Amino acid sequence: MKTAFITGIGSGLGKALVKVFLDNGYTVFALSRHLPAEFEGKIKFVQADLMALESIHLKMSQLLNQTKNIDIAVLNAGMLTPLKDISQTPVYEMEDMMRLNVWANKVILDYFIHKNLPVKQVVAISSGASVNGNRGWHGYSISKAGLNMLIKLYAREMEDTHLISVAPGLIMTPMLEQFVLSADEKQFPSVGRIKKAPKMTPEEAAEKLFSLLPKMKEFESGSYVDVRNIT
Repeated sequence: MKTAFITGIGSGLGKALVKVFLDNGYTVFALSRHLPAEFEGKIKFVQADLMALESIHLKMSQLLNQTKNIDIAVLNAGMLTPLKDISQTPVYEMEDMMRLNVWANKVILDYFIHKNLPVKQVVAISSGASVNGNRGWHGYSISKAGLNMLIKLYAREMEDTHLISVAPGLIMTPMLEQFVLSADEKQFPSVGRIKKAPKMTPEEAAEKLFSLLPKMKEFESGSYVDVRNIT
C-alpha cells in the first residue's frame, strides 16, 4: 500500500494533489482546516489549524498512530497576505506567515523523527518568491526562504529520507487572484510579469508535480528547485 501525507487540502494545489494521489492508488492522510466534500470517506483526515503549533503533535498522532511508514509527504499548507512594502508590513503579519510556512513544518518533521516514522520522500511547496526578492512580497518571501533552509537543515538529520523544496510554478489559485493579480503593478512590477506569464490550473500543477517525483530524487537531498528546471 502506497501512502501519502498532505497538508492544506481545502482548495488549490493541495486539493488537486489529493485527487492525483488517490487516482494513482495511494492511501492519503491529510491535515487541513477543511475537508472537501468530495473526499469524505475516501481519505484519512484530521481537521487541524496548523497555525496552532502546540496542537500539531496531537493532530499528527490522531492521524498517523496506526501508520507504519509514509512514501511521500507533501508540506503544502501555506499563507500569503496582500502585497505591500515591507516597511508598511507589521511584524505580527509576517510572524503569522513564518508560523504557517516554516514552524508548522518543523513540528511535522519533528514528529516523523521523534516517532521513528519512516518517510521516503518529503516535498515542501516553496516559491520563486523565496529567491527573487521582488518588491511587495515581504513576509512571504522571507518565510519561503526560511522553508528552503529548514528543508536543507533537516536533510542533514533525516539521512534515510529525501527532502526537497520545490517552487511549483505559477498556479491560478484563489490566493494568487486575491492577493497578487489585484495588486498595483506600477508599485509592484512583478505583478505585471505574473499577469503576462503562463499559469497552470491546480490540477495541471498537481499532475506535473506527481510526474516529477522520481526526478526530484536526482537532486541532492535538501535542495531547492523550480519545477521549470526539472527535465
